Amino acid sequence: MKADLRDYLIDLTNKDSVEQLWQAHCARMADYGFDRLIYGFTNFKTENSLGDPNDFVVLTNHTAAYRKGFVEDGLYRHAPMVRWALKNEGHCSWRVMAPRVTAGDLSDKERQVLEFNLSHKVHAGYTISFKSVSSRAKGAISLTTRAEMNQDQADQIWAEHGNDIVLLNNIVHLKILTLPVPLKNQTLTPRQREALEWVGDGKTMQDIAQIMGLTQATIEKHLRLARETLNVETTAQAVAKAAFHNQMYIIEAT
Repeated sequence: MKADLRDYLIDLTNKDSVEQLWQAHCARMADYGFDRLIYGFTNFKTENSLGDPNDFVVLTNHTAAYRKGFVEDGLYRHAPMVRWALKNEGHCSWRVMAPRVTAGDLSDKERQVLEFNLSHKVHAGYTISFKSVSSRAKGAISLTTRAEMNQDQADQIWAEHGNDIVLLNNIVHLKILTLPVPLKNQTLTPRQREALEWVGDGKTMQDIAQIMGLTQATIEKHLRLARETLNVETTAQAVAKAAFHNQMYIIEAT
């Protein structure tokens, strides 16, 4: 392994926040020619759904307008490469779309996605679908080339550096799974998190109140607010969801 890549991987695996990790990864992928990325992960996939969009982990350096259209307005549901990622593992050149486009074999929704992408100069790149041991979990990343590049150039880059790019993205994906993830409007306060941690440790309301030096009524308030923040019905669900998203037992960065 090249010394530069080895040193970078050591630094990458020592990042202690998703923000730092993502910034470093975007810069590294841009060095290869892929300057716009969008990463998505869910732990709540079912046979017919990716789960509640509010529970997705989505990281991107695309423009706000692209994120709004593709993610928030739901175009991702009809994106051919997203559908490929759901059914496959590994990496795939966007060239796979060419025969379908040439044959006019796209649904109206898929054509809408294609037109939206072209309007944002998202026309060449690769998609990596990460291996998962859980049927409920799925993660993938889309790597878009610089606007002036085409798919031939993307494939040429991949032929030369594809293995390194896959390695780097696999490591970033695995590292994200170990870090507290930034979910929209779903970040616990320190008190909410501490109360949930004690519940997770099997403590009673009375125990938690004594440990935290608060009244039981205040503990119950923190747990209620934690349930509301995480959009769940029960405290047990809140504990599970907070654990899924690494929002419990956090070692604060110094």
